[in-house]
Amino acid sequence: MRGKKFNRLSKEEEKIIVHKGTEAPFSGEYYRHFEPGTYACRRCNAPLYKSDYKFDSDCGWPSFDDEIKGAVKRIPDADGMRTEIQCANCGAHLGHVFQGEKYTPKNIRHCVNSLSLKFIPAEQKGLETIVLAGGCFWCTEAVFLRVEGVKSVVSGYAGGTASNPSYEQVSGGKTGHAESVKIEFFPEKISLEKLLEIFFAAHDPTSLNKQGNDIGSQYRSAIFFTSKEQEQKVLEFIEKIHKDFDKPIVTEIKPLEKFWPAEENQKDFYKKNPLHTYCLLVIRPKLAKVEKKLKEKK
Repeated sequence: MRGKKFNRLSKEEEKIIVHKGTEAPFSGEYYRHFEPGTYACRRCNAPLYKSDYKFDSDCGWPSFDDEIKGAVKRIPDADGMRTEIQCANCGAHLGHVFQGEKYTPKNIRHCVNSLSLKFIPAEQKGLETIVLAGGCFWCTEAVFLRVEGVKSVVSGYAGGTASNPSYEQVSGGKTGHAESVKIEFFPEKISLEKLLEIFFAAHDPTSLNKQGNDIGSQYRSAIFFTSKEQEQKVLEFIEKIHKDFDKPIVTEIKPLEKFWPAEENQKDFYKKNPLHTYCLLVIRPKLAKVEKKLKEKK
């Protein structure tokens, strides 16, 4: 492998990919993931599996009944009991392959660790993605779910180093992640500038690592862009609005490296729990405040 450049791995990823470990069942990012796209090697980015090959085996790990031709190599385990699968390009450990289980007509199952994979979504014409952090993601999510032109809003974690973090870990403030929302939107229906206007109306971008009673770097103001064009637009927007604030804007601006979706009980919180105390006392007043601010700017 001398001379080849690989992606930097976290300790958890190295344990799986280099030292042939196995992640806990039902814990991986891609276990219940069925979006259209391609699954590539996390270490070298080589394409391994198409999303069409993925199926739900209920085994606790991502399962595929085929691979991209020539992308995966098989190596019998030393005990002769199982067959290991590796990335043919860089030798990264993926998992094991099994035959004869009759899950699908192809009668084969590639049982793969999520940490060995990197998902590349299929291009959707006219659709853009940006990740925003502005304090508690329950609030930010509720704001953007009401915006016309937004296709989807998903609560999660971004900006840190920990792989597959839990809500409890992020809340502890030691993962480096910020509570964030991944927003997919159609630029022909709503501009990035308009989304940023809503974002800056929904939180205090001059408050360092704090929003209201939520304190810590996990509640910091941040924008994780997904293209150079987005970065330029964000910088220009902030330059235009900084005079509207009494204190300097401290919003972190950096490229999105990885977004980890939050647990199911953290998603759509306001929609699922409209009578929850936090929703009544914090989120509902925030929605009204944002709406008022935007009307005043018209």
